[in-house]
Amino acid sequence: MKFVIVGNMKRDKSRTTGADAAEKVLEAAADLLSSGGVDAVSTRAVAAAAGVQPPTIYRQFGDKQGLLDAVTGFVLQGYLQDKRSAVVTDDPIQDLRDSWDLHVNFGLTHPDCYILAYVEPRPGGMPPLARESFDIVHRLIARIGDHGLLRMSVKRAVEFTHSAAMGLVLHQIRVTHDERDPQLSEIMRENAIAAIVTNRSRRRTPSDLPGRAVALREALLADANGALTPTEKAMMAEWLDRLADRVGT
Repeated sequence: MKFVIVGNMKRDKSRTTGADAAEKVLEAAADLLSSGGVDAVSTRAVAAAAGVQPPTIYRQFGDKQGLLDAVTGFVLQGYLQDKRSAVVTDDPIQDLRDSWDLHVNFGLTHPDCYILAYVEPRPGGMPPLARESFDIVHRLIARIGDHGLLRMSVKRAVEFTHSAAMGLVLHQIRVTHDERDPQLSEIMRENAIAAIVTNRSRRRTPSDLPGRAVALREALLADANGALTPTEKAMMAEWLDRLADRVGT
């Protein structure tokens, strides 16, 4: 698949004819995906909408699955740009809220692309750009852990938060716009945060072991002084994750 050549097409019009044709194909496919769903993105329909011959699509993307993978990445680019350029503040929990809102808004605005990116089974898991979105959430939650505010490991907190957001989006896109509860996303977001974040309104006690373990783990990973060998760091990180994920603490 040759999608790698189209990442910055919209910024650079001085491309080859083949690249220009690929851009037209992806724009046409994105429009069809938005208006008619996955079934509308046939090779014949995309070729007609883009003003190219079907063999052009096969040369650029291989087959329909290659085209779907490429248009998924094409649509994800704008969302990823918003995620990359989001301002990181002194409040890591608010930053996570903002990231949640971006994710949900993208899913509700581009439901078919969302399903292709996050739901459709594929070898090797999520497409690279969807994986990057997941990695950004991981970094945001790791910052919360670095502040000693997580009640579980970063890994578990990321999986919990991502699962909650995905569940919300998939539920909302199954119903009509009029049937959607406009406050549901905020309610689920705040409940997800409450589930992974310690109670900041009370004084820290020995029972705050998970939060302390996560904070130490993040500090350990950020340590560039070489106090521990990579093997020792990996072992220590495993122990701290176990402490962070103790149920009932």
